[in-house]
Amino acid sequence: MEASGDPEGDGPPGSVRETPRRLSREQIFVLISAASINFSSMMCYSILGPFFPTEAEKKGVSNTVIGMIFGCYALFDLLASLVFGKYLVHIGAKFMFVAGIFVSGGVTILFGVLDQVPEGPVFIAMCFLVRITDAVSFSAAITASSSILAKAFPNNVATVLGSLEIFSGLGLVLGPPLGGFLYQSFGYEVPFIFLGCVVLLMVPLNMCILPNYESDPGKHSFWKLITLPKVALISFVITSLSSCFGFLDPTLSLFVLEKFNLPAGYVGLVFLGLALSYAISSPLVGLLSDKVPSLRKWLLVFGSLITAGCYMLLGPAPVLHIKSQLWLLVLILVINGISVGMSSIPTFLEVLSCAYENGFEEGLSTMGLVSGLFGAVWSVGDFIGPTLGGFLYEKIGFEWAATLQGLWALTSGLVMGLFYLLEHSRRRRRSKLQNILGIEEERTALLPGEM
Repeated sequence: MEASGDPEGDGPPGSVRETPRRLSREQIFVLISAASINFSSMMCYSILGPFFPTEAEKKGVSNTVIGMIFGCYALFDLLASLVFGKYLVHIGAKFMFVAGIFVSGGVTILFGVLDQVPEGPVFIAMCFLVRITDAVSFSAAITASSSILAKAFPNNVATVLGSLEIFSGLGLVLGPPLGGFLYQSFGYEVPFIFLGCVVLLMVPLNMCILPNYESDPGKHSFWKLITLPKVALISFVITSLSSCFGFLDPTLSLFVLEKFNLPAGYVGLVFLGLALSYAISSPLVGLLSDKVPSLRKWLLVFGSLITAGCYMLLGPAPVLHIKSQLWLLVLILVINGISVGMSSIPTFLEVLSCAYENGFEEGLSTMGLVSGLFGAVWSVGDFIGPTLGGFLYEKIGFEWAATLQGLWALTSGLVMGLFYLLEHSRRRRRSKLQNILGIEEERTALLPGEM
């Protein structure tokens, strides 16, 4: 039996070197299950962007309400994650995983028949109900997936979770263009029915191959972590970045359709530029963060500042007096994908190192706590972005709305940069003081010997 397959281990990061490279059959099955949920969850999340706002407008739904329909996913994902994380042991990880996939596949198909619902309050209520159920069901599956991965890979959880982000990126990349193509070719129902059936097919697969692990509850305090000043500021940065991503869901497709008169299929390709650049750059940023830890803080800061510039040029901002052009929009989205990767990828390691510096023990429990914090604050921004974005788009237009979104990223980047400068200054002063005290102690120790 290989050491990497032992679910009882909880060693420090350094023990990864003791883990054999060869994966057991059980571990391979766990990776397949986790990759399938990462891919399908992002597909289901991102498929709405290219065409749902247009369909909702036909039903008399305002841009503000459209933004709330997008944003409620993140809000209930946040709430459900906290609940499922607490009661995971009682429900069972495998059951929670499979049940989450089953419910999500069903409600994805239901989303495809919403065009048959009468317009007005009934349509709006059904959109919220289906979207919320989808968020809760996928939250159950993702929460269970993280627990199962921690049991299957006790010595290299972070490495495995990072690698599986590739499948999240693929889902984010393929969702909008596939949804736009199926919508343009076959109508509103087909994208949801197709994707829902694909998700449902994963249920029997995972029932057969997924191991049945038990999960132990965590022992660390979430409140102690979030109240650390550095962690609180990094959380603010993460929230601003996820808000920037979420802002585009209800607004970008409407802006592109109105400004450039593109068909829905091509709108999906516009989204592709952002998602693809993020998916490609994120592993490279992660590698750089691991190899040169001192660069992490500055990747985070400058990534936020570049993101701010991108959103001010996305419209572009009216005060810049730059003509809006499609090639410029796509270029800015590509740069934005890279800059968000620069800012978001180093945050996990920054929070983790801060936790260790403040007395959190090295092990999977702390890493799980940091992962939970990242997911929670990302969901907060993912709720604020679409909700506020839809409202601002309706009131002041896309150009000014995107500019205000950029100001949030600018503020978080500047505040984080100032904190790092102050932290660096404090450490230098502390180091000088320790050197002076060390010299004084040496002199004191030498005096009696000289007498």
